[in-house]
Amino acid sequence: MPLAPIFTRLGLIGIGLIGASLARAARQFNVVGEIVCHDIDPQARRTALDLGIVDAAYDQPQAAAAEADLVILCTPISAYGEVTAAIAPSLKPGTILSDVGSVKQAAIRDIGPLVPEGVHFVPGHPVSGTEQSGPEAGFATLFDSRWCILTPPPGSNRGAVDRLSEFWSRLGSRVEIMEARHHDYVLAITSHVPHLIAYNIVGVVDDLEKVTESEVVKYSAGGFRDFTRIAASNPIMWRDVFLNNREAVLEMLGRFSEDLTALQRAIRWGEGDKLEALFTRTRKIRREIIAAGQDSDEPDFGRRQAQAAAEEEATPDR
Repeated sequence: MPLAPIFTRLGLIGIGLIGASLARAARQFNVVGEIVCHDIDPQARRTALDLGIVDAAYDQPQAAAAEADLVILCTPISAYGEVTAAIAPSLKPGTILSDVGSVKQAAIRDIGPLVPEGVHFVPGHPVSGTEQSGPEAGFATLFDSRWCILTPPPGSNRGAVDRLSEFWSRLGSRVEIMEARHHDYVLAITSHVPHLIAYNIVGVVDDLEKVTESEVVKYSAGGFRDFTRIAASNPIMWRDVFLNNREAVLEMLGRFSEDLTALQRAIRWGEGDKLEALFTRTRKIRREIIAAGQDSDEPDFGRRQAQAAAEEEATPDR
């Protein structure tokens, strides 16, 4: 017997990759009743309607928020304050207001002061996504077996946190509760700095005069190919991430720069033992990621975790 919906009306503010995936998953798993959205892009609204992933699409955010008992902001972080101010008068008491941004202190800073009395604000971050964008890129299994981190501010309504946790669990996510500042530091090193490095290395290649663009495309091996995938991510979203998580990102970049300088010295002076020791440590982390089932963006990671670990273990040491 299918489980009953948790929410009667879901209002999505923004219907790109994450918003569209939320709509698809919420409908597929019968987590909500009605699904409506707002997006500033008329084409995105038309596409969402044509795909049948929403019941209605509005050109004003307050129309999507009205009468909803769950509203999720799926916009760039820089729009949080303006959007929240616009929808605040339309939010009914008891509504849960959340978001999907990857910088939680910024969400609390920009959304929290504007939340009306009786509305429950529970920031969230589904740690999932692809380099694609737009409503046509969404798919229902995007959150399957991935983490969703909730960062409720002190004094948050426990019932609202539990309901939102159940919502994400029903979409296939594994839910973790975390303090916002700690979240931002964790994501700085696991996501934000790697993206910045990817953008930088692809930019360096683009600026090289000794290597032609056709050679870069023709001879791209796995390492550079993976960098280009990451560097193809939404530029507006990532601009906002770095501007709003600058403290943690700069701290992690400082550590990265120090370690990179040490590697430069080891290469310059032929210190192979230091290089091998680092590569051995980092390979161990890779194996732990595979064992935890976090090595692929594919639904269910494309294969059983045990098989993945066995494949990695079978690779001979060199």
